[in-house]
Amino acid sequence: MTAWTDTRVTATLRPVPADAAEELFRKHYPRLAGWVRRLVDDDETAHELASEAFVRLLSRPLHTVDSPPHYLYATAGNLVRDHWRKTKRERLAMTSVTSTAAAEPVTYPTQDVDVRHLIASLPARLRDPFLLHYYGDFAVKEIAALLRRAEGTVKADLYAARAALKSVLAEERAA
Repeated sequence: MTAWTDTRVTATLRPVPADAAEELFRKHYPRLAGWVRRLVDDDETAHELASEAFVRLLSRPLHTVDSPPHYLYATAGNLVRDHWRKTKRERLAMTSVTSTAAAEPVTYPTQDVDVRHLIASLPARLRDPFLLHYYGDFAVKEIAALLRRAEGTVKADLYAARAALKSVLAEERAA
């Protein structure tokens, strides 16, 4: 049976032996996942991309890969670039959709408060995550990626936006 080495793979057409694949995974996955984590700034995405790099390596015939570690890092790097491109496309699409939206006044006779005016009164750093979360139905993680902020910052901004709106509503009801 053929064994993996760090620098070269013995030419064979047999599938990757389970023990060799396990050894390769145990030896290289933690460092690869950590490297990807630093590039994408998200644990879940990092593990997905590192795992995908391993899947692609282990699905190839052994004789086609000279150096498994180099193949893993090159593949993971390509996957990270694809991830960045996708994130950029999503951000551009969101900007395009939100910038071309018509600003028509919407009123509902059953409400005594102009919601659009209330939300527009929020500072942009609070308004953007608020609209994305409550009206765009985006998760905090997605908003953080779109706005290039930490998830904790987005959560804090959502809390501050709710608090600001609550105080304005309390003032209007008291008046």
